Amino acid sequence: MSKPNILPGGGEPLHGLMLFVAALVLAAGNFIAVLNMTITNVAVPTIAGALGVTTSQGTWVITSYAVAEAITVPLTGWLAGRFGSVRVFCSSMLLFGLFSALCGVSGSMGMLLFMRVLQGLSGGPLMPLSQTLLLRVFPKDKAAAATAIWAVTTLVAPVMGPLVGGYMCDQASWGWVFFINVPIALVGGWFGWNLIKRYETATEKAPIDKIGLVLLVVWVAALQIMFDEGKDKDWFASSYIVTLAIIAVIGFAAFMIWELTERHPVVDLRVFRHRGYSMSLMTLVLAFGAFFGINVITPLWLQQFMNYTATWSGMATAWSGVLAIFMGPLAAILTEKTDSRRLVFFGVGWLALITFWRAFGTTDMGFWDVSIPLLVMGLGMPFFFVPLTSVALASVEERETNSAAGLMNFVRTLAGAFATSLVQTLWEDRIKLNHADLVTNLDPANQAMLAGSLDPATQAAASGGLDSLVTSQSVMLATNQLFMVLAVILGIAALSIWLAPRPARVVNTSAVH
Repeated sequence: MSKPNILPGGGEPLHGLMLFVAALVLAAGNFIAVLNMTITNVAVPTIAGALGVTTSQGTWVITSYAVAEAITVPLTGWLAGRFGSVRVFCSSMLLFGLFSALCGVSGSMGMLLFMRVLQGLSGGPLMPLSQTLLLRVFPKDKAAAATAIWAVTTLVAPVMGPLVGGYMCDQASWGWVFFINVPIALVGGWFGWNLIKRYETATEKAPIDKIGLVLLVVWVAALQIMFDEGKDKDWFASSYIVTLAIIAVIGFAAFMIWELTERHPVVDLRVFRHRGYSMSLMTLVLAFGAFFGINVITPLWLQQFMNYTATWSGMATAWSGVLAIFMGPLAAILTEKTDSRRLVFFGVGWLALITFWRAFGTTDMGFWDVSIPLLVMGLGMPFFFVPLTSVALASVEERETNSAAGLMNFVRTLAGAFATSLVQTLWEDRIKLNHADLVTNLDPANQAMLAGSLDPATQAAASGGLDSLVTSQSVMLATNQLFMVLAVILGIAALSIWLAPRPARVVNTSAVH
């Protein structure tokens, strides 16, 4: 009789129901980390009003979390090697729950921002470790299924954020936007440790690249703050924005030089020498940035100009995650059987096609006119991220898999954070330009209408109604124009995957940790 397979942490590999529960716990860790990148998008006005600050100041609730999370993602490899990946994951889950609770009880904007930073710092390791632990826990022949579970949570969570945030603000209070994380994080941390501690590996006292870490914090923070504040300060007309830009450029250049020469870099940039990996990340930046931008603009448009409540705008956008959940397993199966580049091309190309469809919206669109394209978009979402991860990680050497996976998560997080500010800026600028153009074109008719009315009250009412109509059309035009731009970017992203050579090997997923 053969001896059971004993794992390094003690005990036998999980199977059956316990394997399923472990998958749920790991997926939940990734879900709440990504969810909190968008859950406050629809809650910012409510939070700002409750804490007595402007809406512009309220956007720091989003920025503080995004910057902190992005900074800790590339540190995950060092933390896992120093303390153990299972221990870091479970500790991060528990801390995430604690800081989420403290966010919800914050009585001032200063306290809330500080807790959001701590929440982001604890949430950063959850994303890469949830992926690598799923791959470690699942048998090798089910690695694609593990990747699909992780990818679906990554794509669905940003969509669910506005839905959950809107519902909590409308039905309860803004604090519940953060309280909802607490039971998931605390239960997940406890179950995670008891289930997967058997998969813990040996630790080592690896040195940390302190200078690289400082440079990373400096340029990422400066760039994100520049993007977030630029639209409110007229961009480079402001000396504050110019200073941030200079700091970001110099910091980035210094970071690149240092990391390429450091023996133990905080971010291993050497993996970019592999063309397949570099092209995969270019596809990721373009596609995920555009995808995230769509998720940001849609609820803003619905709430501010289509008279949707936060709850109803969230319900409309949530439909994009429905088919994605069902298509995930198929994407995983096909990733093992065909050239992953074809799947990426189909998935991202499908997103481009649906976004192009959405670029012809009108102001009299109903709920299902908005929701059906989003529902259909979900068909392509799993075919974007699951096979793209396969192409990227299969393009590097096996010993570089961990560094490549961590850098991929870092780049994805930054792409989403930066896209949020850039897309909002472009949208708001187009609204202003469209409004000015329409007013110019309508001015002769407006003057004739007002000249024919002798009643000042009638003139004022007609003028106000006309301005409302012009504003509505300006917003609709701007939204369509933005969707057209994002469709083009997604199309370029779909084509760019063909710049990556077909991977010559199958990813050794058991090596990822």
